[in-house]
Amino acid sequence: MKKVRIALIGAGNIANTHLDAYKELPNVEIAAICDINPERLAETQAKYGIKNYYNSVEEMLAAEKDLDGADVCVWNCNHAKCVIAALNAGLHVLCEKPMAYTAEEAEEMRAVAERVGKALMIGFVTRYDPETLVVKDYIDNGYVGDIYYAKAQYVRRHGNPGGWFANKELSGGGPVIDLGVHVIDRARYLMGRHMPVSVYAATFDKLGRRDNLKTSVGWSPKGASAADVCNVEDAGTALIRFDNGSVIQLETSYSLNGETVNGLHLYGSKGGFSTGRGELKLFTEVNDYLVDTVIHKENLKNAKPLFTAEMEAFVNRIIDNDISLDSADDGVVVMKMLDAIYESARTGHEVIIK
Repeated sequence: MKKVRIALIGAGNIANTHLDAYKELPNVEIAAICDINPERLAETQAKYGIKNYYNSVEEMLAAEKDLDGADVCVWNCNHAKCVIAALNAGLHVLCEKPMAYTAEEAEEMRAVAERVGKALMIGFVTRYDPETLVVKDYIDNGYVGDIYYAKAQYVRRHGNPGGWFANKELSGGGPVIDLGVHVIDRARYLMGRHMPVSVYAATFDKLGRRDNLKTSVGWSPKGASAADVCNVEDAGTALIRFDNGSVIQLETSYSLNGETVNGLHLYGSKGGFSTGRGELKLFTEVNDYLVDTVIHKENLKNAKPLFTAEMEAFVNRIIDNDISLDSADDGVVVMKMLDAIYESARTGHEVIIK
């Protein structure tokens, strides 16, 4: 069996997560890797035994002539540049979330993918979460009905990772573009992928990185320090309206004096779902009684780890030459929502999405 040959663009933390997932797929060969940071490049190359490694995406794409796909895991500000280079080199591409730095860049990336006839898949990994798969199964089989409202929460009490994540010039923003992107896409995906029409939002900058606290933030990129720039929002909230009348309420933060939670609440005409609080629960009516149904974790145990499932989906697109741009379409839509959130927060007014 010929293995699918993939190159990694970027050798940082998320690239390592992707590489761990690819190791579970016997039909994949990681043929090359590149990164502008020579220390991270050497470390990751040695850890995974990748034979060919380069200091730039340009150098790698010029040298490697037998690649099938590229996996882009770089700073948000460089997503468009690296994705477009890989597409123009004739490769199918998986790009980590968020799709780009701005919606304008995302639209350019999608246009290039369409022009060259290659797949452009965006790393909306929570779609492959076992809980998401179960909820979608219930939705598809009519148990929830018309979903008209969702609360999407990804809130950290003390979780500003620092490093490039806290530098707006590199990341494009803080928790809204880093964490909010996950729950916005997950909610919209489960609600039927309707088109957003308006956003009213606010962001807050009250607490900063809180380096004075003795408790750990839980995770930080390698090399992050207290001397790094921190100019992103602490928290954000938004009300997103869609063309079918449904609404998503977003709440996300790196730093907030409240409960840490990563969950989704869906409200439909037949039932509702709650995730992220230790159990997966369906709220509905049976025999004219209100009923809460807990979905047992045993139902989820045979599901693949979400990153493994995501990488497998990308590899299958390459094998099948599936160049449909549904994922890129969704990436553009999500970027339009993210841009609108920041613009509404800046102006204090509702933003219409076109």
